[in-house]
Amino acid sequence: MAEPSPTPTVLLPEAEVARVVADLAARIAPVIDDETVAAVLLTGGLWFAADLTRALSRLGRHVRFDALWLASYGDEQSSRGRIDVHAPFQRSLQGRKVLILDDVFDTGLSLAEAVRLAKEAGASEVLTCVFARKPWPLPRAPEPDFVGWEAPNRFLVGYGLDHAGALRGLPDICALD
Repeated sequence: MAEPSPTPTVLLPEAEVARVVADLAARIAPVIDDETVAAVLLTGGLWFAADLTRALSRLGRHVRFDALWLASYGDEQSSRGRIDVHAPFQRSLQGRKVLILDDVFDTGLSLAEAVRLAKEAGASEVLTCVFARKPWPLPRAPEPDFVGWEAPNRFLVGYGLDHAGALRGLPDICALD
């Protein structure tokens, strides 16, 4: 018989998630324009990117949208130390400002690879934004330009963060440890 799954502990309730997103939009809107390409890192960043682009729209910023599908975790709880590119950018980034959006910043590998790919694709400027930044014992680069929430060093699920593909749809950010 399998052990029961741990019950997620709410760390950041849905209303606070919405407040963090609105605050990020207010900080980002003055430094982008409607030609900016907001590029989400799939799949975890999708929930955050949808909410942030709507919040930017409410502030009069109607960004272009794209996605980059990268994977460093697979179904594991820790990074494999390499990035797999499952799907590249779909729209031209040549000469455009790019705002890369991701759910959580821990090792920094995915964000660094996304920045490299955007620059390689001809982006004139690359900004980065993560919903959550976790503490990390080693230096990592690049540090995100915009961070919504300083997360604890716990295994997070919900709001796009998952455990082997499960629990992404929780409206709160929870710990599963």
